[in-house]
Amino acid sequence: MNNTLSTLGLCKRAGKLICGFDAVDAELKKEKTAVCGVLTASDLSEKSKKEVRFICAKKDIAVTELAETLDEIKSVIGKRTGIIAVLDQGLYRSVINKSHTSGER
Repeated sequence: MNNTLSTLGLCKRAGKLICGFDAVDAELKKEKTAVCGVLTASDLSEKSKKEVRFICAKKDIAVTELAETLDEIKSVIGKRTGIIAVLDQGLYRSVINKSHTSGER
């Protein structure tokens, strides 16, 4: 398991993830959202990526595409999803830093 997936597992255990388009969309529609950033799977459809970028742009929330696939993410968080909101700034930074520095897959 690579560092990005390990950190996602930590986020899940800490209860700092919201998974799935509908759940993330509902959280972002709240006036005071706790979302620090949104992650997308590498094999998520372009239509879904475009929709996520659109809803995140309204709240000025960063969207980062991971190198990991839907199935790789499922192996760690237990749900096959390509859209994940992180509710902690430190954990979000950790995930994206590991995603950009990780050479393994």
